[in-house]
Amino acid sequence: MKIGFIGIGKIASSVITGICSSTILYNKILISPRNKIIAKNLKRKFKNIIIAKNNQEIVDSCNWVFLSITPSVGQKIIKELKFKSNQTIISFISTITLTQLKKAIKVKARIVRAIPLPPISIKKGPVPICPPNKKVKDFFNKIGTTIEIKNEKSSINFWSTSGMMAPFYELLRIMSNWLVKKGIKRDNAQKYITSLFLALSEDAAVNAKKDLKYLVKESQTPKGLNEQGVRELTKLGFYKKVEKTLNSIHKRLEQ
Repeated sequence: MKIGFIGIGKIASSVITGICSSTILYNKILISPRNKIIAKNLKRKFKNIIIAKNNQEIVDSCNWVFLSITPSVGQKIIKELKFKSNQTIISFISTITLTQLKKAIKVKARIVRAIPLPPISIKKGPVPICPPNKKVKDFFNKIGTTIEIKNEKSSINFWSTSGMMAPFYELLRIMSNWLVKKGIKRDNAQKYITSLFLALSEDAAVNAKKDLKYLVKESQTPKGLNEQGVRELTKLGFYKKVEKTLNSIHKRLEQ
């Protein structure tokens, strides 16, 4: 298998890192020259990474082509590339639909939309794909957990929640900084906060078959610290604002 990445930002770099430390069999990975620093770092770090001269070389040389570019760049360049009908094209582009991709790509290639996130670099995290595709499912299962979605409209819901990744990290940053202001060394503060939320996330994943409201309830004691935390954040409208933000992101994706 020859794999190519058009666009070489954070997501593409994370996926490539996951691939190179997995059991996925490939001959070579061609990557865009666009981001020279990331491209050179990947080539230095892993074998069989080739920096292509241009995007068309990637399309000409690869069985699987990953589109990891911004929507605005995608609108400009995809229609100019000459794809082949026997290729598998996997798009990470949030706001370009399957219909739009098919129109731009022109040939009847296998086109799948996927939503990988940075933890895929350590072979963790969900990867929703649409439409279902066995080979693509097996591929992402080697570097994450594939979730197949039949209805593209439903996939917008997953894209929306993926927009809460940076807000999550911002919450960790605020809590770490709070500890630092209280006199805790930054290394210890960040180690504690990140380890705490890792443990909470793993516990939630283990109990994923339960309604999450039970975890909320079980983590509180009457008049305890967690009860106070939930009560005060609820009173401030924090959780309603989270939902409002999700609705706003969802609305943007529907346009």
